[in-house]
Amino acid sequence: MISSYQESIPKLDLNRFINGTEEEKHAFVQDLGHAYEDIGFVAIRNHGVDSSLLTRLYQSVEDFFNLPVEIKLQYDDAAGGGQRGYTGFGKEHAKNSNAGDLKEFWHFGQWVEDNDALINFYPPNKAVAELPEFNVVGKEIYRALETTGKHMLRAIALFLDLEENYFDGKVHNGNSILRPIHYPPITSEPKDAIRAGEHEDINLITLLVGASADGLEVMNKKGQYIPVTEVENHIVVNVGDMLQRLTNDRLKSTTHRVVNPPRERWAEPRFSIPFFLHPRPEVSLACLSSCINDENPKKYSDCTAMEFLTERLREIGLLK
Repeated sequence: MISSYQESIPKLDLNRFINGTEEEKHAFVQDLGHAYEDIGFVAIRNHGVDSSLLTRLYQSVEDFFNLPVEIKLQYDDAAGGGQRGYTGFGKEHAKNSNAGDLKEFWHFGQWVEDNDALINFYPPNKAVAELPEFNVVGKEIYRALETTGKHMLRAIALFLDLEENYFDGKVHNGNSILRPIHYPPITSEPKDAIRAGEHEDINLITLLVGASADGLEVMNKKGQYIPVTEVENHIVVNVGDMLQRLTNDRLKSTTHRVVNPPRERWAEPRFSIPFFLHPRPEVSLACLSSCINDENPKKYSDCTAMEFLTERLREIGLLK
């Protein structure tokens, strides 16, 4: 049993849940749930995403962001709220800040490949003509992270005393986003802006497949920021606002940020690739009855995932 999450995020082995004994599976569920009640972040090893795929991914991402700006802007999606394709430097900001984050990014969204009516709801993904491998590896990693995310949600469901497959249908063809991010070298005093201002994620859970430089920090219960370090070969998985809302604050959507490096490392770019796992747009985020009691009364009004997402995208500047 993990006893304290105050100075670091816990590291867990997903294989204990997928292929372990009943005792190992139960222990994983409890360790994961208590970590999410406490700090909202864990680092997962044996996550099922092949290291060679990650190597291809990072190379393709670097190749894309090294393209000339005029080519990247051909794939801009400002009119669509940045749901697909390219969003330029400084366009997004944290919820309670007007300073644009020091980053540019790309969005891969869901590929609906069955007869689901959502095929007519989601905008199509944009294909980068100059880099065919970028398109291919983007879809491969999207699918791999969907699978890992479903295992994580099954463990969360068991911790919440729900059926193990409770979330499976709710995230099938979900509105999930894979976001390759480039934080360029810092060339002048950034004033109030940092690479990513303090924020909480919108979705159910976020899976972060590493980063090419340090910078991610997580706020603990003491209100102190702790750096996320020594997580090579792990995927960092955190609770988002949708899951916090669904569980009536039982599971914690933790404030985090990406800080600027020391001045002597300003010349180093940073690449990061989070996968934001969302439910289907029509899924209700009404608080689970099992998470409401006299000590923890219902905190949120009922809404759908799409209603909540639209509200938050306006707050961070991606929708007007």
